[in-house]
Amino acid sequence: MNPAFPPPSASAEGSPAPCYLASEPESSSLNSAPALVLGCYLTGSGPPQSRALDPRVAVGDMEDLIDNLSVVVHGPQDLRLEKYPIPEPGPNEVLLKMHSVGICGSDVHYWQHGRIGDFIVKRPMVLGHEASGTVVKLGSMVKHLLPGQVEHNSRPLIFLSFRGERVTLFLNRTEHWICLDGDRVAIEPGVPRCTDEYFKIGRYNLSPTIFFCATPPDDGNLCRFYKHNADFCYKLPQNVTFEEGALIEPLSVGIHACRRGGVTLGSKVLVCGAGPIGMVTLLVAKAMGSAEVVMIDVNSTRLEKAKECGANYIYQVKEESPREVASKVEDLLGQKPDVTIECSGVESSIQTSIYATRPGGVVVLVGLGNEMVSIPLVHAAAREVDIRGVFRYCNTWPIAISMLSSKSVDVRPLVTHRFPLEEALKAFETSSKGLGIKVMLKCDPNDQNP
Repeated sequence: MNPAFPPPSASAEGSPAPCYLASEPESSSLNSAPALVLGCYLTGSGPPQSRALDPRVAVGDMEDLIDNLSVVVHGPQDLRLEKYPIPEPGPNEVLLKMHSVGICGSDVHYWQHGRIGDFIVKRPMVLGHEASGTVVKLGSMVKHLLPGQVEHNSRPLIFLSFRGERVTLFLNRTEHWICLDGDRVAIEPGVPRCTDEYFKIGRYNLSPTIFFCATPPDDGNLCRFYKHNADFCYKLPQNVTFEEGALIEPLSVGIHACRRGGVTLGSKVLVCGAGPIGMVTLLVAKAMGSAEVVMIDVNSTRLEKAKECGANYIYQVKEESPREVASKVEDLLGQKPDVTIECSGVESSIQTSIYATRPGGVVVLVGLGNEMVSIPLVHAAAREVDIRGVFRYCNTWPIAISMLSSKSVDVRPLVTHRFPLEEALKAFETSSKGLGIKVMLKCDPNDQNP
């Protein structure tokens, strides 16, 4: 065994001990080195043993895994870190080792107020719905995803081409072992509970019985281990990071909003609100062919970030009336926008959206504010300005993954803060103060990378 390695921890025969990593000394070679270890699961006192694996179970027994630390809201201003049992996946579910989970405004709202409209926290609820992780265990009916595996070959390895991060290698002069990580996946948090009329027409986001992570009474995935419907776990390409996978959730809101608005080649677009949803809407509008995008907000720092992300024009709203802001937008574009996407939920901003949009154009309402607002409805009706709502998203994960993989959009600059799961309260305070764009929590204590 390579003396550079610490001795493996004691374990029962056939059960894996921790994975050690070391680099090859420059002077060594495959023929001269006693053993070259790039990384391995060690068992007993030697290299990993060849063993048959149940294809539904990942490397390692579940009882050997770390505690399932979870971020739980109990009520207004009552956020706790608690250890939950590691769940057992059902037949069409997978167990995931969570990696990256973004904090959404709704998470903060549940923490601060204990409710959003009619959705009330009546019992402790795990927060989080912008998430990605690694498959560690499969339900009996799952065929399209893979957990981790160990493969053994009784011959020396002369050449190995590494692709991606899934391969961990142990080798010596006579044999080698390859450990494969489970599939990396992004989680779509909304899962239909039944094949109702909305499911049948492809608008399952409107189903009144839909399961949705971190919406009472359903638990979210801001934890170490989480089970989810396998059909709503999407494999990530090698060139898409865990954080990008987690950001598919807000990116999907932008995709759905731009689809609802009919953004297409040459569209002139106004985006109201430079928060995380406004930012991803900007990115999607540009990727879908928008000729010019104006971003408006009250926060100059966020507007500068919007400029970095591709906004053609930015405008900081101060004390102007909605009509005055609409006139300024027209001056910047040289015309009224074809599509306005309102992402703030602020009443005055909704009014601006209607005044600003060209006759025959579309206003898309994404931001959710007060239930009752005063808007110039006649001004919209007399000019045939369509007003369309957005509720979450549907059928967006595949296109979002394609956008990220092809680099049509770059969401990485939106992550401004990162915290380990143990510092969840600090992360929530940072997000609630508006100190960044997207705050990301890292759930895997052994991997805090993007």
